Amino acid sequence: ILLSTMLGKYGNGTSKAIPGHSMPLATSGVFLLWLGWFGFNGGSVLSADPGPVSYVLVTTSLAAAAGIIGAMFMSEIVQKKPDLSMVLNGSLAGLVGITAGADTVSVLSSIIIGAIAGALVVIAVIFIDTKLRIDDPVGALSVHLVCGIWGTLAVGIFSTNPEHSFMIQLIGVAAYGIVAATSAFVIFGILKATIGIRVSEQEEKQGLDIGEHGMESYAGFQVFSNQ
Repeated sequence: ILLSTMLGKYGNGTSKAIPGHSMPLATSGVFLLWLGWFGFNGGSVLSADPGPVSYVLVTTSLAAAAGIIGAMFMSEIVQKKPDLSMVLNGSLAGLVGITAGADTVSVLSSIIIGAIAGALVVIAVIFIDTKLRIDDPVGALSVHLVCGIWGTLAVGIFSTNPEHSFMIQLIGVAAYGIVAATSAFVIFGILKATIGIRVSEQEEKQGLDIGEHGMESYAGFQVFSNQ
């Protein structure tokens, strides 16, 4: 009921890829995210002690790097080519996957967690797009939902803290899943019934830069988008 898709995304039983305009800029953005991830993962130890903070930075970076490798190999297996967009999502998947346990898992475990997250995100992107037919242009569900669940459960598998267990992590995943899904359904249901949750067809074709800001990101882009 609440899902919307971009115009032309699905047709004749197939999913049409609508790629972004610049892979170099997308790559730069991912590296900025990677750097920024050190900010909040580094704070997960709740202190300024250089030892634990440095340890978290190591596990975080290794997981991201392993996510790239996992996504690259899985993309090669499934798509027969090492898709750059999948590889970029693989690094983010590794970062998401390690976040829950960055300060409680070993260095080797962080690499395993990141690699598995990178492989998972490739499968998830394809499944959500082609099987569930959910229009997720940037793979946010695959990166943050799927790999977030994996990373949370991984704490119960790899944590060096004996107080952490897989069942407790599983209960946590179920609990926040129920709360998040229920809240989102109610909030977006209200928005859809009142102000709406998508723009008009004309505004979508023109581009939201025009509709929302009255200007273009790139000179002449509107001309091409209307052809």
